[in-house]
Amino acid sequence: MKTILLSITLLAINALADSFHGPPGLQLYSLREDFKKDVPSTLKLAKDLGFREVELAGTYNLSPEEFKKQLDAHGLLAIAGHFPYDQYRKDPEAVARDAKTLGLKYAGCAWAAHKGDLDEKQCREIAEVFNKAGAALAKHGIKFYYHNHGFEFVPHGNGTLFDLLMELTDPKTVFYQMDILWAVFPGQDPVKLFEKYGSRWQLVHLKDLKKGVQTGALTGHTDVKNDVTIGSGQMDYPSILKAAQKAGVKYYFIEDESPSVHEQLPQSLKFMREVKW
Repeated sequence: MKTILLSITLLAINALADSFHGPPGLQLYSLREDFKKDVPSTLKLAKDLGFREVELAGTYNLSPEEFKKQLDAHGLLAIAGHFPYDQYRKDPEAVARDAKTLGLKYAGCAWAAHKGDLDEKQCREIAEVFNKAGAALAKHGIKFYYHNHGFEFVPHGNGTLFDLLMELTDPKTVFYQMDILWAVFPGQDPVKLFEKYGSRWQLVHLKDLKKGVQTGALTGHTDVKNDVTIGSGQMDYPSILKAAQKAGVKYYFIEDESPSVHEQLPQSLKFMREVKW
């Protein structure tokens, strides 16, 4: 009997090893236009699409308390949320209070303020803000994370300013979320980044970049129409997901910024259910 149970367990482990550990969550920014019209119906849409876990990007004119009630009423669990860089710089304790009210495990930053092209001086200033934010949030049991946005990969020494940011931030209190599109668009390889920084990556934004779009720009900006259904664009998702899984990524969120989000989300979910490597 023990041999049979062991065989079943090994089969289950092998099955998980070559497929996605889903289901993914949803970055609610994907439905930002819907939220402008009606918060409850938009949360219902997210739930009806099949999402359970979500990542926040604001509370759409509701207080954190009110938004948490709406999430609970629609059976959605907020794991993480993005807050403005200036809030972390000026008052990380306020971020911690709102994050706790919303029930978040993680509080993140999706854009670090800078002027012109990122340089070493600004990178060091950003790292200082992140370290202070990470330490402040850790006291409340919340993990701070930074979401790459493409402009951080300016060449620097033998690597990039993103490498310097990793080096300067405390691995015990500052974690990272890889936005796949904003790794590929500036010309980086997500697989190599997962391999290089391992467990520093705790979260992922699942996105795909339209085929034919030129990569290598460090602007952090591209037409939202270049955000396409996952699995239909430039990304090698089987390799990326395998590397993310090996790195120990804990949470995956689909983010679709395109005007075709309603059509693309179901297709992206279908791809994530079926993808194997």
